[in-house]
Amino acid sequence: MLVGIAGVGAGTATADTVIDTIPVGADPSDVAMTPNGSRAYVTNISGDSVSVIDTGTNMVVDTVTVGDFPLGVAITPNGSRAYVANFLDDSVSVIDTGTNTVVDTVTVGDGPDGVAISPFGTRAYVANSNDGSVSVIDTGTNSVVDTVAVGNVPVGVAISPFGTRAYVTNISGDSVSVIDTGTNTVVDTVTVGDGPDGVAISRFGTRAYVTNFSEDSVSVIDTGTNSVVDTIPVGDGPRGVAISPFGTRVYVANSLGDSVSVIDTGTNSVVDTIPVGDGPDGVAISPFGTRAYVVNTGGSTVSVIAIDRCVGSLCIDIGSFAGGGSTGSGGTGSLAGAGSLAGGGSAGSAGS
Repeated sequence: MLVGIAGVGAGTATADTVIDTIPVGADPSDVAMTPNGSRAYVTNISGDSVSVIDTGTNMVVDTVTVGDFPLGVAITPNGSRAYVANFLDDSVSVIDTGTNTVVDTVTVGDGPDGVAISPFGTRAYVANSNDGSVSVIDTGTNSVVDTVAVGNVPVGVAISPFGTRAYVTNISGDSVSVIDTGTNTVVDTVTVGDGPDGVAISRFGTRAYVTNFSEDSVSVIDTGTNSVVDTIPVGDGPRGVAISPFGTRVYVANSLGDSVSVIDTGTNSVVDTIPVGDGPDGVAISPFGTRAYVVNTGGSTVSVIAIDRCVGSLCIDIGSFAGGGSTGSGGTGSLAGAGSLAGGGSAGSAGS
């Protein structure tokens, strides 16, 4: 049985599959989506730019020049700004999503990589991989208000749905630093697998999923105890990770396996493996959970995956909302990239 939502027409439900491939800039790294799903922002490492995708047409509609070697990207919850970490010039470019122009540049630590924004949009947390720190940016003034020492080579960051904790992956320390965002101090360190990279937090904040690049696994952290409660084998070289809006699936980009592993969060087991492009890295899921956008670094493309919305014989068809809409200039924030309610945040590293 297939159910139409809000009067939108029905269609035929299928398994998760790639339905489109979008050429973007050179060596894309990360992706963040706006909360209305109308735009996807993709960082291009070698192009020093951000490609803006209209998800209604799956075409690049704008290209924004940013700093040197852009890696992570996140969008504010009100959608007005995109924050881009520029690895080689130790800065964050602030993009006005209404005009797709850079309106500010914030100097941060050495080698910024992953970035996440608090659920209320007041702070951006930037992992500085070369100096073992996290820069805390006040988004009202676009100035660094705190610097938090974390582990060895921090690359990924995600923030809990209520904004009280930031989880930072330390790729050379095989650990995750847990930051109390009220005091901006590390309150716990969790040992995970070899080469932790991407991190995403579940819808209600009870679990953090961490990709371990060097051992082809995902560590599942119970955020109540900050202990690893499960380890899931995935594909080769996992990096980016994102959680579906309803929290039932985790999507993991396997950069050396050219695939995406789909994890059932009820069983913590892989239920599907989807072939994508060359060297997948960042991944983001649309607000309605109908599409996953996967950045393929080696192929300079983005794979668009149609997500199966069936539970048994009951299927939900979002129809024209499946692509996230085609109106607006992007101006709504990537809750997924911010590690909040819409799916936890990808915030994986690229080129680390």
